Amino acid sequence: MARPEGQEWRVLDPVTATPLPFPGPGHGDDSPEIDRGQLRGLLLEALAPGTIRWGCSVTGVTSLGDGTWRLHLDDGTAEDADLVVGADGAWSRIRPALSDSEPGYTGVTFIETGFDDCDTRHPDFARMVGNGTLLAKAGSKILFAQRNSKGHIRVYFAFRAPQNWQGPADVEIGDTEAVRAHLLELFDGWHESLLYAVRHHDGGFINRPLFVLPAPHTWEHLPGITLLGDAAHLMPPVGLGANLAMLDGTDLAHALITESSIDDAVRAYESLMLPRSAKAAQGSAETLADLIPPTDS
Repeated sequence: MARPEGQEWRVLDPVTATPLPFPGPGHGDDSPEIDRGQLRGLLLEALAPGTIRWGCSVTGVTSLGDGTWRLHLDDGTAEDADLVVGADGAWSRIRPALSDSEPGYTGVTFIETGFDDCDTRHPDFARMVGNGTLLAKAGSKILFAQRNSKGHIRVYFAFRAPQNWQGPADVEIGDTEAVRAHLLELFDGWHESLLYAVRHHDGGFINRPLFVLPAPHTWEHLPGITLLGDAAHLMPPVGLGANLAMLDGTDLAHALITESSIDDAVRAYESLMLPRSAKAAQGSAETLADLIPPTDS
């Protein structure tokens, strides 16, 4: 399922659509792409049946005072555990037990759309994107187009705007024609081969404002509870998030196997994860600022 060829990058001039040099990764097998859903399926299939209990959303967690914690579920029931790992994403219900920090808006919004069966139905756009990711950039506006498996291409239009940009723009995200008109105005002057993604995409548009946790995001160690992935270090989506989450899980699992107690394992894990995530979050913030500067230049 992995696609080494997906590492390919193409950068185009937004006005002429001519290729520009890109000093990034080329072909290779050091960082292959894989669709998120396929990766999740592989991981789920490796678990014994019943390991995951679906439909048990956690609403919060409270300490029982002896290093154990009580998980409160949305059906009114509760479960006690000697280790709680908050791996529940950007808006974690576990994080408040460790940290008062909440995600803040970066000032950058992505509008997502895409193409299905692109090679057959939209062959010219598919050839332009190539095997991996296409990027076109002008000032603080960017178009990303990323090839997924089975002929799907995911497209993002990125720009700086207030979080409530839809109000001043008099646009409802569910009104496809209104969003299309807004994007055509915002990306006015771009080459028609790039604007093809605005005019001829499949389906509607999805509003994705970018939120991040403070960098660094740290907390005082507490026995029996920790965080991993976006719950611990939500950062701009520049290709690190899922990889860091898997590395977090690997390090925590290794510590639980090798350390003499759960508390020692959590301490060992946090001593690796916290400085690593702080560095990655700072680097990701700098990358976002480089890609989409606060003001047009």
